[in-house]
Amino acid sequence: MSTEESITVNGRVFEPPGKGPWELEATHMSRPATLLLQQAFRDGFPAGFREGTSRFGLLLSHLEPGFSQSFIYAQPVPIGAPEGAMGTPPKPVLQLVSRIHPEMRRRHRVAEAAFAGKIWREDLVRWDEVDKPAAIARHRELQAIDVGSLDATALADNVDVCARHLVDSVQLHHKYTIPACITAGDFLAGASAWTGASSGELLGLMRGRSAISRGFAAEELDLAAKALAVSDSGQAVLTRSGAAQDILDELAAHAEVGREVTAYLDAVRWRCVGYDPGEKAAGELPEALLEALRVTLAGAGARPDDDLGLDGIRSRVPAEHRDDFDDRLAEVRLMYRLRDERGVFSDGWAAGIVRRTMLEVGRRLEQSGQLQLAEHAVELSAAEARSLLLGGSGPSASEVAGRFTWRTSMTINDAPPFLRAMPPEPPPAEWLPERARRAALAINTFLGSLFGVSDAPNSETVLRGLSVNTGVYEGPARLVDGSEDFDKIKQGDVLVTRMTSPYFNVVLPMLGALVTDRGGQLCHAAIVAREYGIPGIVGTREATAKITDGTRVRVDGATGEVTILG
Repeated sequence: MSTEESITVNGRVFEPPGKGPWELEATHMSRPATLLLQQAFRDGFPAGFREGTSRFGLLLSHLEPGFSQSFIYAQPVPIGAPEGAMGTPPKPVLQLVSRIHPEMRRRHRVAEAAFAGKIWREDLVRWDEVDKPAAIARHRELQAIDVGSLDATALADNVDVCARHLVDSVQLHHKYTIPACITAGDFLAGASAWTGASSGELLGLMRGRSAISRGFAAEELDLAAKALAVSDSGQAVLTRSGAAQDILDELAAHAEVGREVTAYLDAVRWRCVGYDPGEKAAGELPEALLEALRVTLAGAGARPDDDLGLDGIRSRVPAEHRDDFDDRLAEVRLMYRLRDERGVFSDGWAAGIVRRTMLEVGRRLEQSGQLQLAEHAVELSAAEARSLLLGGSGPSASEVAGRFTWRTSMTINDAPPFLRAMPPEPPPAEWLPERARRAALAINTFLGSLFGVSDAPNSETVLRGLSVNTGVYEGPARLVDGSEDFDKIKQGDVLVTRMTSPYFNVVLPMLGALVTDRGGQLCHAAIVAREYGIPGIVGTREATAKITDGTRVRVDGATGEVTILG
């Protein structure tokens, strides 16, 4: 492919966002991004990422985001590399440069000190005692504003504030990417070499270490279920037929269970179920919330044994490495919850808050005829929303409707996986000075376990991927293409989707098994399958294309196969 070549798909021209090679972001995003998310990624993502890589002495500065036809692309930016570098330098060149480049030499020293001092522990304390409480307080402060009562100018100001809050929250999320991930990569790199165990087998030792992965309002949901368990009249309301929102409203006002149900609903109401303000918030999915209450009351989803298999794996570690194995296991278990917490308490919540404001903007613009539908307002930038609210110029209603149609009808299957070329793989850790190798190997191992998918061939009736939890389950497949599909999920369904985010948690208590197109052993879907103890197969590449909604499937956690039963 020519380095200048653009690609036309569905009548749209995809241009590279900048110099060099770009890869489609297909593990976390399944659709084009709204302008609000694009701005948040452009400003917040690399800034947060750079903080972590510098602190831990990595030779990767950050991942640079770019956008083509509203799809997110990314490009790794190594320290010392020219802008848009098309490949990794030869080994002798890298070895020479890494020994004379001042910033690379500094990072080598920092990387060695980071592992010697286990500085990720300091980051976890800062997260628990400073950044997470501050983020929660700010979310609640913004959420407490009655946006419906604001005049046009105040609402426009609120759009700006919430959009900036999303940028800050994306930065916060990725500020903690490296401390959340490097101990997992370090453990996998060492333990797999010492034992020969697969990443899936080793990560089974993480069960029970990420409570947030069982639902971002798991505590509130459990308390609501406990209140319902001792209230016959509350259960009568919960189990009756009728409109889901009406039942939830009645439960929230119920004398015996109202306080607990209200606390649960308040906790989830403005949490987006995706990364983008264009995705619905949990409060817009009453069927899913009602089903989660019913399933939790029934006691589904018991916590699995979090030490299952430890003795067998540890016995395979050579005696001279056993203390190191124990140390690395303790560190990854300590840090493991940060992986999902950093998103749930930052941009997942912030996306829902800005969505709430934009829906109010949309309500007013629909009334004035400036938008066709209120929901289309999520396609506006903050500047466009302000201008339209205050009587200025802006995109037409039909233009905004076109944006909405494009974003909600196109998927990553409609976008080129690469622009210009595939970005180069990171250099092998052994090419680097000894003091830098452990950090490089840890992050390379983590990235491989996050993005790596199976290359086993699929057939028309059998899909193969990476098994992330043992067990066999048969049930109806429920295809979820976006948040609009959540309300159709029922207890015992097999979730089939391109990928999951930490914000899918609102439907997790209902699932019998989980199957994805994308993701490796450390993707979110893999984490939650282990936390819930349900069979999970990730990285099948084609599940959403080959499985139809409602089809009965068998998910086999032993073989890593999904069989379409018909």
